[in-house]
Amino acid sequence: MNDPVLDEMVRIAEAASPLILEVYKTDFSVDYKAKDDPVTQADQRANEQICASLADAFPDAGIVAEESDPEGFRRAQAAERIFFVDPLDGTREFVAKNGEFVIMIGLVEGDRATHGVVLAPASGILWAASPSTAAWRSRPGENRSMIHVGNCGRLEDTMVVASRSHRTEVLEQVLEFFGTSTVMALGSAGLKGAAIADASADLYVAPGHAGKRWDSCAVDALVHQAGGVYTDAYGTLMDYRSRDLTNRRGVAACNKTLHPLLISRLADARATHPDAPELK
Repeated sequence: MNDPVLDEMVRIAEAASPLILEVYKTDFSVDYKAKDDPVTQADQRANEQICASLADAFPDAGIVAEESDPEGFRRAQAAERIFFVDPLDGTREFVAKNGEFVIMIGLVEGDRATHGVVLAPASGILWAASPSTAAWRSRPGENRSMIHVGNCGRLEDTMVVASRSHRTEVLEQVLEFFGTSTVMALGSAGLKGAAIADASADLYVAPGHAGKRWDSCAVDALVHQAGGVYTDAYGTLMDYRSRDLTNRRGVAACNKTLHPLLISRLADARATHPDAPELK
């Protein structure tokens, strides 16, 4: 079954991909919004194009995007539909030219993330989901295929996907606490969420600060429609209507069997490391 809203989101993401790749192939300059927070012309140009296209296609929806005025969220809060846009998730990876960056467009209807699009311009792989289509993936030259989270039932047996750029000592201790040493390093939040949704990995956990709402909305919808669970690190569903756009309580994504085990183990980790800011 098709979903016209999702189809339009996919079209908008695909239209922005060549623009990003055009910059990627050049010796582009890098600015910094803050320490360790790079931004490039690709971020800004893609942000402008995606937001303009969404506004044309969905004039009554709110739009909240990483490179736009943060005051826009306050204006968008009352809208029934809110799009959360990360025009270039994984800017560090973009700068490093390792290909691990994505376009993310997520849609909140009511208080839940319902639609998600994650597109990797470098590879052309697309992950998308909605309630009427479930979750699927397409590769260049191939038909779309349905995806589902994995069926691992023990934390000790999990393949954990973790950040390539933000590995911390406490995160390493938490992984040790899980009893697993099998870790897949990926650069962007979108790729990590997609890895859970298509069963490339079993568990994605960021125990403390985990980016912004635009880093979570699309993958939240993707993981849920793939049969998994996506919450903060305390087991609570993400609040996309909160005035605070920061994911201060972390992220936890996995299948439904692992999720209560993960949340319990994270609580134990906080008790073991009560002073660790990464766990709060």
